[in-house]
Amino acid sequence: MDLLDLLNHLLNFVAPAAFIALVLAFAGRYLGGRRAGVPRWWVQWALTFAAGVGVSLIGLVVFGRDGMMATYAALVVVCGTVQWLAMRGWRR
Repeated sequence: MDLLDLLNHLLNFVAPAAFIALVLAFAGRYLGGRRAGVPRWWVQWALTFAAGVGVSLIGLVVFGRDGMMATYAALVVVCGTVQWLAMRGWRR
């Protein structure tokens, strides 16, 4: 595998986490409104993205391959929880 193939595989591995994090960051900003103490959208994206990549890595280790539906379900739950915590959802 050459460098371009490796880069392609890595980008495709993190793409679901990046997309979900971006959608949640913008949806949280528009649907949640501006509140004091809520981090900027790119900080929310970075936190959610990091959590999503972590879940994807754990799913890869546990199941031995990428793309299992259980991993994607866990990705959605964890990313949603991280976004809720970042938006301080318990104070609503």
